[in-house]
Amino acid sequence: MTLPERPARYWLMKSEPDECSIDDALAAPGATVPWTGVRNYQARNFMRDEMRIGDGVLFYHSGCPEPGIAGIARVASGVRADPAQFDPASHYYDPKATPDKPRWLLLDVQAIRKTRLVRLAELRAHPALAEMRVLQRGNRLSITPVQEQEWAAILRDCLGGKAAGQSN
Repeated sequence: MTLPERPARYWLMKSEPDECSIDDALAAPGATVPWTGVRNYQARNFMRDEMRIGDGVLFYHSGCPEPGIAGIARVASGVRADPAQFDPASHYYDPKATPDKPRWLLLDVQAIRKTRLVRLAELRAHPALAEMRVLQRGNRLSITPVQEQEWAAILRDCLGGKAAGQSN
């Protein structure tokens, strides 16, 4: 018995552009990059338990002078162990992680297109986005869910179009 497909979900994924920018992702083979370095359990659990191939991604530049949405992407793989956790030379090394019991996961993200930069102030100016997780006080998660109506409002009102797979 096969289970019915679930509707696509949407995510905002933060990356520091000096580690991996939307331009880096677009230049990668197949425009696909491994999303490494997630070291927050809630963000890891989103990847492990909720994210699926084909889900939409707002590619967000953070930790830079002008943070904001810089592109549209999609989840391109299931999860697997993040190898950086096993590398003592890596900034993301975790001495408690072992290959038979990894603590940290990654998945691949495929860039679809670069967009103009949609800054936080612009997101905050839209009433339809008032409840968006990235705009909530104290939110520092690197991966947050985006509601379908938020995704549609960003594409329509901020980016003036549709992303691949978007039917609204």
